[in-house]
Amino acid sequence: QVQLVESGGGLVQPEGSLRLSCAASGSFFGFNVMGWYRQAPGKQRELVAVMTRAGVTTYLDSVKGRFTISRDNAKNTVSLQMNSLKPEDTAVYYCNANRGVDYWGQGTQVTVSS
Repeated sequence: QVQLVESGGGLVQPEGSLRLSCAASGSFFGFNVMGWYRQAPGKQRELVAVMTRAGVTTYLDSVKGRFTISRDNAKNTVSLQMNSLKPEDTAVYYCNANRGVDYWGQGTQVTVSS
């Protein structure tokens, strides 16, 4: 049974930084893609940043230059460094891992507010 456990959310002021981390357990195999999605109240879940096993990244346009994704294939972990946070980044952030099947974390709240 694959489980994704997230950590690192919280409340931060605008222009602040947070780092989200996610660890996959229960799997002896790696994942083709790992990354982060988010869902704000009243909105659909959207891709924030993902990285393939080979290191190819995709970012949501609005976070380019501010967020950086990284992963450790050997440890099945993925992290998201978020800098220059804006109120519109407020959402529940979900870790995702895919190898033909999607696995999701429970979500971690990120709130950007003064």
